[in-house]
Amino acid sequence: MNFRRPRADEAGINLTPLIDVVFLLLIFFMVSTTFDRHADIQLQLPAADREPVATERAWIDILVDATGEYYVDGRELVNRRPETLERALEQAVSERPGDPVLIRADANATHQSVVTALDVVGRLGISAVSIATIGRAPDED
Repeated sequence: MNFRRPRADEAGINLTPLIDVVFLLLIFFMVSTTFDRHADIQLQLPAADREPVATERAWIDILVDATGEYYVDGRELVNRRPETLERALEQAVSERPGDPVLIRADANATHQSVVTALDVVGRLGISAVSIATIGRAPDED
């Protein structure tokens, strides 16, 4: 005669159906995702479709010419180093605190020159920054 009591199975959570559902969702999202090819996009900057809005605000002006030279409020900087631009911009901000910064870059200026100017503006903690563009003529496409 067998007097031993049968051992009760421990209650547990079966994770197999949960894993199946997660994998099905993963496959669904992978199949339904659209993949953009950014390398095929042709950009022509700095044209904009909107008309510029005339404002009465005073701007701290950073100009980047086609060769990558910087001008802060019309004064040419001695070199292209970010430290020089940062010092000139600090001086302009200390003279006119609270004024926003406007970056005007030549269409033929290197992208790196504009990014360097934006980086310097960000390091100084200036959040009011704009990039100037020109309106595109109606017959241009």
